[in-house]
Amino acid sequence: MNILLLGSGGREHTLAWKMAQSPLLSQLYICPGNAGTQNVGRNVDFDYNNHEQLKAFVLAKNIDMVVVGPEMPLVNGIHDTIAADNELKHIAVIGPKKKGAQLEGSKDFAKRFMNKYHIPTAHHKTFDRFSVNDGIEFLKDIKSPYVLKADGLASGKGVIILDDLNEAIDTFQDILVGEKFGAAGNQVVIEEFLSGVELSVFVLTDGKSYVLLPEAKDYKRIGEGDTGPNTGGMGSVSPVPFADEKFLSLVKERIIEPTILGLQDEKIDYQGFIFFGLINVKGHPYVIEYNVRMGDPETESVMPRLKTDLVELFVATAKKNLQGFPVEIAPETAVTVMLVSKGYPDAYEKGKLISGLDQASDSKIFHAGTKATARGVETDGGRVIAISSQAKTREEALKQSFEVAEKVSFDGKYYRRDIGFDI
Repeated sequence: MNILLLGSGGREHTLAWKMAQSPLLSQLYICPGNAGTQNVGRNVDFDYNNHEQLKAFVLAKNIDMVVVGPEMPLVNGIHDTIAADNELKHIAVIGPKKKGAQLEGSKDFAKRFMNKYHIPTAHHKTFDRFSVNDGIEFLKDIKSPYVLKADGLASGKGVIILDDLNEAIDTFQDILVGEKFGAAGNQVVIEEFLSGVELSVFVLTDGKSYVLLPEAKDYKRIGEGDTGPNTGGMGSVSPVPFADEKFLSLVKERIIEPTILGLQDEKIDYQGFIFFGLINVKGHPYVIEYNVRMGDPETESVMPRLKTDLVELFVATAKKNLQGFPVEIAPETAVTVMLVSKGYPDAYEKGKLISGLDQASDSKIFHAGTKATARGVETDGGRVIAISSQAKTREEALKQSFEVAEKVSFDGKYYRRDIGFDI
């Protein structure tokens, strides 16, 4: 079958790498892809948000399935666009329609959904520019630290955690009145801080049944010891030691299954990934957020552990035939270390030549923000390269990734040397 994968980051390179191993695959196209995806498929460049360009391409190349990597096209309704077109509606889409994508596209929608279906999450309230004073009073009533979440998509930077009340009030006003995040901040969710260790749990669902994929823990802060501003993710580890059978059974019972049943109750037809951003509070799982696609850099640790054919899983998802589908997971630990550009997550330069990409040995190099030029492979984003390694122990896998991280080089390279420090 011919598959079109949308996206250009480390998640997409990893998904492309995994799909390319399937005997079911005839041709894999990645739009727009990066310097790494061109080694496992064919990069193509068109505006997939443009209906006519998308339609022309998928018809010309006889595309059987579209796999949507990032969240933005899902929130904007790309699945709905394909399903509503008589010439395209036969094409399978991995990724929810617009209504289901609101689980990630609107923090307020997600919180209301959790409340309705009794899914454990932090105490919270939503405010807009007409209820700023109410929001300030709510901040005064809860304890530090203070969690502020822009309602819409803000490129992974819309969640702010602050210790100081006055700073929290100023930031809250800056989001709503100063439009710090633009339209994404038209509403702000304020919630009580939950203390515990975070992890990410992933399922692939056909809307009725689901398969559980390997869990992972990612590291969002730029600085070692989890300091500094949030990023898109500086590394990840899978499995997570405390996510044992007992804990995961609670996750299924209290979170995953109520979510799937809630989607059915809401008449939301959902085929794709659900990413549960969780926190372990004294052995009890709470939902921090939903995402409607795989995480990045968690994908770079999760997919290497998945031994089952990913394209087979996607076909079963599209046919709503996931019930009882066997999934085999490798027992080894996988860790990912992300190399980022100097200055990230704030201003950073692009166009730096990358060397040492052939020095991975037993590790896998997944490209995130790269492009192929006449000079070679250059940096083209804040997060540049993900280095993933597998071994019997976390320490061995980290050692492998850190060794490769030293060999891969570009001007201004930075990475965290403490991935996995807290587990």
